[in-house]
Amino acid sequence: MTETDSDEPTHPDGGAPAGAGAGAKSGAGATAGARDGAGAGDPADTGRLFGEGSRFHGFFNDPRWAPAMVRATVLEAAHPQIGAALIDNSTFVAHPWRRLRNTVVSLQRMFGADDEVRRREAARLNRMHARLKGTDADGRPYDAMDPAVRAWVVATLFESSVTMCRLSGQPLEQTVIEELYAEFRAYLAVLDGDAGQLPPTVQEFWPYFDRVVEEELESTEAVRIILYRLFDHLPAPPLLHGLPTLWAAGRALAGPLVGVVTVASLPEPFRRHAGLPELPGAQTLMQGAYLGAGLARFLPDGWIRTDTLTDLLSLSPGSPDSDDPRARTLSALRDRMKRAGALVRLITPLPPEPEPGDAQGTRRGAEEFFATVLDQTGDGYLDWPDLAAMARELAGRLDLDEPAETRLYDAFADWWRELQAALDTDGDGRVSRREYAEAVPSLAGPALIRVAEVLFDVTDANGDQRIDAAEYRALFRRGFGRDLAGADGTYPRGAFVRDFLSFMSGRERSTPYDPLLADA
Repeated sequence: MTETDSDEPTHPDGGAPAGAGAGAKSGAGATAGARDGAGAGDPADTGRLFGEGSRFHGFFNDPRWAPAMVRATVLEAAHPQIGAALIDNSTFVAHPWRRLRNTVVSLQRMFGADDEVRRREAARLNRMHARLKGTDADGRPYDAMDPAVRAWVVATLFESSVTMCRLSGQPLEQTVIEELYAEFRAYLAVLDGDAGQLPPTVQEFWPYFDRVVEEELESTEAVRIILYRLFDHLPAPPLLHGLPTLWAAGRALAGPLVGVVTVASLPEPFRRHAGLPELPGAQTLMQGAYLGAGLARFLPDGWIRTDTLTDLLSLSPGSPDSDDPRARTLSALRDRMKRAGALVRLITPLPPEPEPGDAQGTRRGAEEFFATVLDQTGDGYLDWPDLAAMARELAGRLDLDEPAETRLYDAFADWWRELQAALDTDGDGRVSRREYAEAVPSLAGPALIRVAEVLFDVTDANGDQRIDAAEYRALFRRGFGRDLAGADGTYPRGAFVRDFLSFMSGRERSTPYDPLLADA
């Protein structure tokens, strides 16, 4: 299966949601192109609607985005096409922190001041969406390039901005809402070349939003997973990896609250026809959560920055001799978290936390490797969407152009064909955990070797056949350790390919590759 004929399903891991309240009718009234007369349907005029002076850019470091993004994710997942795509393909269950980080980075690229960065990101999203299509469990087709679906994603972004301000006691003024709507129509225009799937005025937007909520949204499986499973089983972010007691203690308190707040904030018509129960006092709790998040704006400048938070979601603790000061800082912070975890264990009857690798040395069992590395979508099977998710993550980290991205996807597609031929014993087109564990295969066949070689080539941006410190950091989001760099301070092709194959076939725990493909 090649990247052009795959049935890999919808929803952009790299550029999507945020969300919030259908009741924000105070925004009714003005044209989308109010500011500077900009026509949001004309991509040539969109540059002035982005950058540091834009309305949306002012929300980047706003802590109110946390509850708003959860709510909008639910509204997106309730759209039948997006919900089917999330179930079939997205990594939001197995790797939610990675997906969140990629979403934030994509929005920053799209709403930044650099037109070339925005153009590249739009092209990347379009290439990714073009690969994402299929049919849902009821035989209904879905396609990530469907203009109406893409418009709904952008609609939730705009609606979230308006509603999170209203719920936190700071409703936006009419002119601000008009300017914000112009920016989001411009965002859609950059993606599609036309913003026509969104109504031209704010006044017309609210009836459109209400119609979609009442007539098109469903209680999809993806919605139920987000509300009733995801937060109860949310894996620890990289900072807390290996500290299950500490993470479980916090999750046990926060998980149910997030679910209650999210349900209470959803539009009432959707709650009603989706059969979502609202607990007594939930509205008060929801408003308190948004008000509390809004108060964080009074913290000193720099205390809450999106860039810092995304670093915590993507960087992995480095060794003390790492050349990346951020990784060393994260390692020191994680050591403090371990001490906090030890204190929790002293006052709770939970068993001790196992250190990574304690049970089986440095090797993973076959089933653990299957669950943490191969099954990227978390559905219990290995198939093309899992390998496509790996390719998508690698291509996004390296910000590859179309030829390099195509080479990487083709290499992973060849590897999938090799795995399917060797491991799919019942012929159902996918590999189960049992089929994989019973075979305990050596995965270092010719196709996987080709994946390693292509990954080296696309990482080696200057083509000198060595990975230097900057190229290494772009892929792994951490610096060299002394045991990785060669004598000349670089990572040669042979060592890179050998380490990749050792991780993917021998299932050796590897400092750089574990965070790259296994961490949530």
